[in-house]
Amino acid sequence: MGQLCQSALQDPSESIAPPFLFPISTQHSVTTLARTPVHTSCASVITQQIQQDWVNREYIEVITSNIKRIADFLNSFDMSCRSKLSQLNEKLTMLERRIEYLEARVTKGETLN
Repeated sequence: MGQLCQSALQDPSESIAPPFLFPISTQHSVTTLARTPVHTSCASVITQQIQQDWVNREYIEVITSNIKRIADFLNSFDMSCRSKLSQLNEKLTMLERRIEYLEARVTKGETLN
């Protein structure tokens, strides 16, 4: 345990979070940091780092699930739009054919009865 504590305190760039910076407020958009006293025991520092890691993981999970929901919605929306556009395309094609038929009849001088 002593070796783990020393490595966490010696090089803050290698640890997950800086050794003496921990969030006071874990609002999703802003995290406020405060300095913990240097006399904080190594075990509590590690415990706080682990707790912060879990908070970060939970936040990442929320973001990931929301991204998945958005992707599902967009895929569903895409399929719905493609279906509706396909139906419109069929209707337009039928109307174009009908117009061509009527134009041909008019140029031949046939009655429209």
